[in-house]
Amino acid sequence: MAAKRPEGIYPYTSTEAWSERLAEAVENTCHQEGLVPAPRAAIVEGLGSALGDTEIKKLVTSLRGQKVLAPHAYRVVKAGDDRVLLLTCDVHGAAVVPWDLNDRTVSFWTPPSPEAMDRVKALVDAEYALEEAQKAVRLAMKERDAHRRAVGDDTYAAAALAAAEDKLSTASALEGDAQRSRDALLASLGSRRPRPVVRSVEESGEPKAALVLAAQPYEVAVHMQRYAVENLRRAGRTRGYDLVESLVAAGQLSRGMCVLQQWQVEGRNGENSRLWRMVAVTANNRALARLDIFGLQVEHLVTGMPQSRYPLPRESSDSSLLLLNQREVLNRVSWHLNEARAKEDTDQEHPAHRAAKVTTVPTEIVVGCSNPDALEHLLRALNVNDHLRGIQPYDEDARLIALFATLVDAYARDGLLAMALADAFPSARGADRLDLDGVRSALTGNGPFDPLTPLLPVDEEATSAALRDLALRSITALVFPDVPPAPAGSGRRQVRDTGRYWPIVRASLQEPAWSQVGGKTGEARTRLWSAAVAQLYMQRGNILSAQGLFTVADTKEGARQDPRSLKDLFLGAQAGDATAWAALVRRIVPNLIHAPEPMITPGQGSEVSAQRKGVRRTPSNAVAALTVAYTRESLSVTRELLLAFAVAALGQPDATQAPLAADGSMPVCYGEQTWSSKSPIVPGMVLAPGTDGQPTAFVADKAWFDELFPSDWDRSASAGGIQAGTNTSDSEAGSADESTADTARVVGGVSQDPRARLSALRNELSARIELVEGAYERAVGAADTLLSDFETAQRLRKELGEEPLPADRRIEMMERLTKARGAAEASVSALAQVEGLILQL
Repeated sequence: MAAKRPEGIYPYTSTEAWSERLAEAVENTCHQEGLVPAPRAAIVEGLGSALGDTEIKKLVTSLRGQKVLAPHAYRVVKAGDDRVLLLTCDVHGAAVVPWDLNDRTVSFWTPPSPEAMDRVKALVDAEYALEEAQKAVRLAMKERDAHRRAVGDDTYAAAALAAAEDKLSTASALEGDAQRSRDALLASLGSRRPRPVVRSVEESGEPKAALVLAAQPYEVAVHMQRYAVENLRRAGRTRGYDLVESLVAAGQLSRGMCVLQQWQVEGRNGENSRLWRMVAVTANNRALARLDIFGLQVEHLVTGMPQSRYPLPRESSDSSLLLLNQREVLNRVSWHLNEARAKEDTDQEHPAHRAAKVTTVPTEIVVGCSNPDALEHLLRALNVNDHLRGIQPYDEDARLIALFATLVDAYARDGLLAMALADAFPSARGADRLDLDGVRSALTGNGPFDPLTPLLPVDEEATSAALRDLALRSITALVFPDVPPAPAGSGRRQVRDTGRYWPIVRASLQEPAWSQVGGKTGEARTRLWSAAVAQLYMQRGNILSAQGLFTVADTKEGARQDPRSLKDLFLGAQAGDATAWAALVRRIVPNLIHAPEPMITPGQGSEVSAQRKGVRRTPSNAVAALTVAYTRESLSVTRELLLAFAVAALGQPDATQAPLAADGSMPVCYGEQTWSSKSPIVPGMVLAPGTDGQPTAFVADKAWFDELFPSDWDRSASAGGIQAGTNTSDSEAGSADESTADTARVVGGVSQDPRARLSALRNELSARIELVEGAYERAVGAADTLLSDFETAQRLRKELGEEPLPADRRIEMMERLTKARGAAEASVSALAQVEGLILQL
């Protein structure tokens, strides 16, 4: 440094040579313990630059001619099947940055996606344009006011004032446009930001025990860091005491845990900086409170500290110069605080006095682990565990999301996650090939849905809608696992077998015994399901919008989901299968809740007087009305409209562009036709379909939904005897095609007009042929697989010289196969007759 350092209590960090010794000791110790170390650059730049030379001397010792960590300076912690090496030391009080991925702020983030990050970049530009427009308005107002007070020629003054008024009017119009653009971008993001994407850093293609953040432009990095800090402050306001004053008075009494993370920031001048910092896995609020005491801003630590904030004597101040080296930043901070503390006239409220108890803080830093690929997930789990067992109040959404994460981990820890998903998806193409780490990330909203692809049937394409449907069905299967049916009564008391999965749910959620599960347990489990589903959407609705969708029977016996895929459900609904439509409604309900214009909301209206708060409507009533609409005769609701609406609802979460009317004009929300101010039209909104299934010029919203599917529709008239709130079992799904004809012939107990029935059948027959075609393709594939298996078994028997199967087993298999072949031959005859009827239709 240019000037002599003043003496004081604030430490100066070590030299690079001592940091290299610490890195060497960490590498050697990790090698001895069989662990993967953090990168050398991370130790030197992120950790060593926050420790003093004397502190490093305490940590490093020599053993057999090589530097290692002192035995008292580290410990190896086992978390499940993974191990983590934690280095215990005292770091500079201003060296730890709060972690963006804190689980108490998880509800403020949306799932990461390239489209969302593009919108964030556009939002940053829009906010800058709004600031410039507001500045122009203020200048125009000052100019107008100056002309109002000006003394001079009346004609000239009037003309100048008129020009100033015009300039202010133009500036105000530009400000309004900028405000609307910014508000539209915020609405398209659901007033949230996409969760930062981190992964294990790699060196020479090998993962290491540290994290790296995806590259970001400087302005975006500053924006995201400010947003994370704002939400962390919001979550910390529920604390029952002032954390900052507590740290000022008593210091930090307990250790926090940190991990080394790299920020990749694209600078304004085109240069890219790679900054290593320590982030607080636990004690995030304490890390932020310490920076507040020091008077530092978090974004300056991760994007560069302006040199003008901490200049040295005889050094010119340059506001455009950013200090990127953590060692230099911390030394300058200590220099200024030591100098201020040495002066007698320094105010007692100055950071030099207030930060005296947090000059250094005890910390455990992750410097090695056994499985770097799972490091992020492991740290998240540690953070969740620390908060769930703490005494600080939890935001409801964040608490439920954390509980769901522990539930998924419990399935994985018991080795039953893949088995539970395989049972939930009997037609999966390869449930045994699941990447469980990827599945956990997908179900908790921390990664893409691609790892769920093996759960798709062979004949279904891996579209975004299909993968999201898999995620929703997986969450339902894990939260509401199926319980084996009760055995036949024998007149004696029996203990109910709850199967393999329900005990996991009970232990993770700390529920009562199976026999004591009731309404409160069902409501709590439904809220958990709703919060877990909500984190998969950019537009996040109220988690109470799912209240009543699951009953006590679902909580005790399991939510028996229809096993058919989205493709089969659509074909079934087109073919007139009411059970397929009922199952399809259950699949699209989350999309109707978590949409820019939600159509299913928490219980609305008044139970006493509709004139006071509107017509009473619960979420289950909305789902029932949509289900009944399929078989209810109505001129305004046709099956073409329903199917078009279902297609639009399934595709809305992946929309990247705002919808436009058929003539290219900007649509308006259906309920805002007579409003003077209109809601911004953002990606994710869908155009309301007409009776012919074609989109109209209006956006479907709550008013459109309530008008088209009123709350007073008879729920008991649900088609096929399937209630709106129940799920279809395997046997019901298998017999759906048999009952389709009868369902189409009688609607609401009234015989249908023959001409209308002919028209409906003509619309349905094409979908029914496609359903039969898919069934035959699966049957042919199964027959080919069966032939291959028998050929393999025969070859192996001859090679090994084994005895043939007993005669009774061979006879049994022959009888079953003959019965199946007879059914196939009969179906071929039926298909031949259908071919003849097609020519006569």
